Amino acid sequence: MLFRFSLYGFLKNQRYFEPFLMLAFVDKGLSFLQIGVLFAFREVCVNLFEIPSGAVADLYGRRRAMIVSFTAYIVSLATFAMSKNVAWLFAAMFTYAIGDAFRSGTHKAMIFDWLRIHGRSDEKTRVYGYTRSWSKMGSAVSVVLGAGLVFYTGAYSYIFWFAIIPYALNIVNFLGYPAELDGEQDAPVSFGALFEVLWESLREVAGRRPLRRAVLESLGFEGVFHATKDYLQPLLKQTAIGLPVLLMVSDLKRTAVLVGVVYFALHLMSSAAARQAHRVVDAAGGEQPAADILWGVDWVLFAALLASLMLGWQAAAIAAFVLLMVVQNLWRPALVSRINTHSTPEMGATVLSIEAQAKSLGTMAIAPLVGWAVDTTGSFWPVAAAGLTAATVVLLSRPFGRASRAA
Repeated sequence: MLFRFSLYGFLKNQRYFEPFLMLAFVDKGLSFLQIGVLFAFREVCVNLFEIPSGAVADLYGRRRAMIVSFTAYIVSLATFAMSKNVAWLFAAMFTYAIGDAFRSGTHKAMIFDWLRIHGRSDEKTRVYGYTRSWSKMGSAVSVVLGAGLVFYTGAYSYIFWFAIIPYALNIVNFLGYPAELDGEQDAPVSFGALFEVLWESLREVAGRRPLRRAVLESLGFEGVFHATKDYLQPLLKQTAIGLPVLLMVSDLKRTAVLVGVVYFALHLMSSAAARQAHRVVDAAGGEQPAADILWGVDWVLFAALLASLMLGWQAAAIAAFVLLMVVQNLWRPALVSRINTHSTPEMGATVLSIEAQAKSLGTMAIAPLVGWAVDTTGSFWPVAAAGLTAATVVLLSRPFGRASRAA
């Protein structure tokens, strides 16, 4: 099953459009505020379906939930490719959000259930980090293919069409998952049963301090990360246009080359980070101390990014962006393991979906504000300011010392 879990991550991350998504929107004439609103709309839709989708996965079967998810992704990708106006982009974001909602939390719960069934629960961080590393390897491959498509075709639409192929293959992959990973719920499905699972999971999160803290940290760390990470793309475009190389080709193709090189290196580093996340946890003395350390690193990197952007040091700003994404791949496996440790197996997918919803709330609030600030200032420094503010608030509000370790 580790092969199938890893194959899932590899195919899932064949998102040839991802390193170019913001650039594709700018190419369609959208402002950064409009792009921020579009991202916020996606998060609103994810919020509408997130927790119910986790409950449906726990009750109806997680394999079916994953097949629904990737079918929605395929519809979304086709809509993105054909979109001619903002209304079509919102429709594409809606179906993409359905895919996100039915996927997030569900596959992680399947992995953790498999570990529990086979008596390997103590390997959560290592195994999740291993499968995540294959996801990042998939991202590295997808960057090369995506950059090649943009360079060869001189257009962004093809990267959406070609991404449909690996997503369809992942549906085939799900058909080989054993029925034992659907979960242990065999009761007839009803709205009452869904509400009961949802209510008990919310009570579980609210009533357990470690769970509550982990979910709130996800709102800050992941929410800001997903609202700001794509601003690396226009920064790379600015840099590519200014470089005295490949002057015989268009700005779009020069951008494709630089995006391909930087994102390929980024995903290789992220893959290595995800694979070593369990070592960071072990060295720090546990998941909670590791989170404390990584929050501090996050603060330092956002401070460096802010200084670099304000001083116009584009190379340093790109390096800071890349390192922030690497840190996220150390932080994410530890966070997921923390949440799983403090939740029950029966509600695993639902609790992880609650965490994903918290992340969506953060992105929903931050993305339009950052987009507006970038449009208003004509600079990207508000991106770093948002991250630095969030990291500062979390670090100042965290309990330290004995109280933190006892929580």
